[in-house]
Amino acid sequence: MTWRRILTGLAGIAATLLAVSAVSFLLVALLPGDLAQTILADSATPERVAALRAELGLDQPLPVRYLGWLGDVLRGDLGHAIHSGEPTLDVILSRLPVTIELVLLTQVVALGLSVPLGILSAYRRGSPLDHGVLAGCLALLSTPAFVLGLALVYLLAMKLQWLPATGYTPLSEGVLANLEGMVLPVLSLALIEVPVYLRLLRSEMVTTLQQNFIALARGMGLPTWRILFENALRPSSLNLITVVGVNMGRLMGGAIVIETMFALPGVGQLLVESIYQQEYLMTQGIVLFVAIMFILINLLTDLAYALVDPRLLRDAEA
Repeated sequence: MTWRRILTGLAGIAATLLAVSAVSFLLVALLPGDLAQTILADSATPERVAALRAELGLDQPLPVRYLGWLGDVLRGDLGHAIHSGEPTLDVILSRLPVTIELVLLTQVVALGLSVPLGILSAYRRGSPLDHGVLAGCLALLSTPAFVLGLALVYLLAMKLQWLPATGYTPLSEGVLANLEGMVLPVLSLALIEVPVYLRLLRSEMVTTLQQNFIALARGMGLPTWRILFENALRPSSLNLITVVGVNMGRLMGGAIVIETMFALPGVGQLLVESIYQQEYLMTQGIVLFVAIMFILINLLTDLAYALVDPRLLRDAEA
């Protein structure tokens, strides 16, 4: 039974990846006009257009072009930049550490704020503290990330001058300088994630705290902090793990505005640059890469369930 579920899951992932590859290919293949003419723009001549069409296979039928492109992708070739000639995958991988750092720090900060506040709000349900936390969540949910970013820049960078407004310092040039440049973009994204995580965890915790095993733990005289963090938090975290996994995948390519606003050389900013520079083949490769990362992160999220609740693994083996 376990192997059947594993094979079914792998088949589903393969089908999803195939569908994603088709959408990524059609994203560029169905652009209106002559793609070669669009890429070359002002430098287009009949000879150069003909050479680029032959290089890109634009003179072949669409299914043949897709199969050839898919074969290159399976070999790790996502194409190359038209103007610079750099391999798309190499460019993406050079920008990926910035985006990964942004995503991980965002989740760490968001969970670091939402988990204790969510537990406390559930434990003090109906209290002024609970109402204040929920009101704060509503205010943050109503504020776009770029508006928060602008407010943080004005307060922390311009008025107080505690942090740099924009720019990125690689970790190799100093951990402290790197973190100083990441504070504002991370807070801009994390404060949007906090209300979602907090409200979800609070709702699950309220239900869990009404269960019989919690009453048993209280009857045994266990400390409140131990009941909340050891007995109630784990069974209340499954849905939270799902949302965190989805958001991590979304942020891999969805933090475009924040990366552009704070001049972070990540994958999101690379996507914007490729569109402005009419590097449509690189745009195609970035979209495919981000989609694959999203699927893989969701797969890891499913595997993380077994660590939080081993009963799910036992059920799968049954």
